[in-house]
Amino acid sequence: MLLIRSSAQRWAQLTDEERGAIGEGTMAVGEQLHADGRYVDGAGLADPSRSRVVRRGEDDEPYVTDGPLAEAKEHLAGFMVVECDSEEDALAVAARLPDAAYGGVDVRECAPPLRPSVP
Repeated sequence: MLLIRSSAQRWAQLTDEERGAIGEGTMAVGEQLHADGRYVDGAGLADPSRSRVVRRGEDDEPYVTDGPLAEAKEHLAGFMVVECDSEEDALAVAARLPDAAYGGVDVRECAPPLRPSVP
């Protein structure tokens, strides 16, 4: 899984043209991975200011807060799940994403499912 990071401060410093180029570059990588049969899933994420956190209290009732509340210089901007032959292959794919030059791209192996998939 490729976790695409961003920074609101850095994003604000980019021109509309630079932001568009990042989006187009990301789509181009995704389209090539899809054409190669390696793309599994992916999505961009809304601005963190629109996120909510659900927790269960001591009474086991859920409650919702604005969040995340921690001040962070960067946030998760999106993800892409791709099939790779090796860690080196995954790192090479991550390096092709435009965000590798801005917020960075985390590379994480997906854990096996906790239960079998339903056919």
